[in-house]
Amino acid sequence: MIESLIFLVLSNFTLVMLLLGLLFSLVAIAMQPAPRSAAMVVDALAAWFFLFSIGVSYLYNFVIHVFFGEMAAKFIGWADSPFQLEVGFASLGFAALGFIAFRGAFAYRVAAVVAVTCFLWGAAGGHVYQMVAHDNYAPGNAGVVFFTDIGVPLIGLVLLWLLYRTGHGARVPQARPA
Repeated sequence: MIESLIFLVLSNFTLVMLLLGLLFSLVAIAMQPAPRSAAMVVDALAAWFFLFSIGVSYLYNFVIHVFFGEMAAKFIGWADSPFQLEVGFASLGFAALGFIAFRGAFAYRVAAVVAVTCFLWGAAGGHVYQMVAHDNYAPGNAGVVFFTDIGVPLIGLVLLWLLYRTGHGARVPQARPA
């Protein structure tokens, strides 16, 4: 039972991290005194999204691809490859962006969402290609990971828009000419 639960969590880590971020957001919001402003709610949702869905999720991805590359490749339905190491270190960079964006300025949050969106939507396209061209329906190619590859960037983009609308995305003042 415990072993099955651990396997379920680890093989669906992108969804688990998204849900953990939402859970921590709700706790943070509930701990704030009333009345709770829209800006505070959006900032809490965004902060914990960046920490878990980008920071922790990509740190996990780094560890899996760098130290357990053969297992990761099998989960995706691929042969092991030296590119596992490259994906792992790219994931480490995304993790760093997520951790910085957790409490960082709007510009860091934009950078995190743009970088992860490029990677995940590219990966989603690759998953579709693998499904169509190679009949690859392995869990790491066509399972929860595929749907979070599409959904996490969408959520990030919506959060950026909400942050901007609630004033957390104020423009950085332009440098004045000397």
